[in-house]
This record gives sequence, C-alpha cells and structure tokens, in this order.
Amino acid sequence: MTQQSHELYKPTSGKLFVECYTPFCYILKNKLGLELPSGQASHVLRHTFASHFMMNGGNILVLRDILGHADIAITMRYAHFAPDHLSDAVTKNPIAGIGA
Repeated sequence: MTQQSHELYKPTSGKLFVECYTPFCYILKNKLGLELPSGQASHVLRHTFASHFMMNGGNILVLRDILGHADIAITMRYAHFAPDHLSDAVTKNPIAGIGA
C-alpha cells in the first residue's frame, strides 16, 4: 500500500481488509446461504470470478478495469482461460484471405 493511500484509508485493526471481509462473510452467509470454509480467502473468490469471466468470453481490458489493475500484465495471467479469442482474432483478420 502506498503512503498516500495509507493516509486516505487507515485501518483500525492494522489489517487492510478486515472492515470489508466481515460484512462480506455476513452477506454470504445470511443473505445467500453460503459459508466460506475455514481459512478461505476472499481473494480466491476474486480469482475464480476473473477466471470464469474470461472463460465466458470476457474482454481482458474490461477485466483489468473490474479488478482495478494498473498494469495489464497482471491481468494477463487470466488470458489463457480464453483460448478461443486468439482463433477469433485470426478469423476476423481483414487480410487473412489475401494470397490464399
């Protein structure tokens, strides 16, 4: 966490995500009837969302914005979940038929 963002957000517990993790677990359990296994990190749910987003045809640039990544290289770790997009790009290439 940068010094500037630490000045904007000062966690009272010393842990960055405690304030949102507890309400998150409450909503999962009481509103959705789901309970995370002991030791389950909410980051796993974020990763699962990103993986399924790409497997369902999501755009890598949109995913970057959803996840809040400043560098697309970080988001690219999910690109392999969408192998059909490369073949789609090849078939939509406007010069693909030239010289064939």
